[in-house]
Amino acid sequence: MKPILFSTAALMFAAPAIAGPYVNVESNSSFSDKDYTGTLLETHVGYESGLGDRAYWYIQAGPAFGFVDGEDEVGNAASGKVGLGVDLTDKLNAYGEIAAISGNDWEFDSISTGVKAGLKYSF
Repeated sequence: MKPILFSTAALMFAAPAIAGPYVNVESNSSFSDKDYTGTLLETHVGYESGLGDRAYWYIQAGPAFGFVDGEDEVGNAASGKVGLGVDLTDKLNAYGEIAAISGNDWEFDSISTGVKAGLKYSF
């Protein structure tokens, strides 16, 4: 539970990202049938910039730490993300992200990837 508390506190005091370099700490916890199974804590350094007046891109990478429930050892990996966002209107934004993470102990022969896309409407 300590990793969850630490990452939550770090996120509460994090400054909003602005154009240029930034630091991002993200914690993702998983549960199965109401049972906690583990947490992935990603600690990234990144850079973001605008693409004209209505779009932006970002890239970030750094170490990731896996805390699996019931295990004493912490898993170590490298992780990174690349993303793009576009304001379709003044209130509607489309975004996408590609993420990758190495295998445990920085094993780059077993890289996992993921893709995220979505729309955000602001009132």
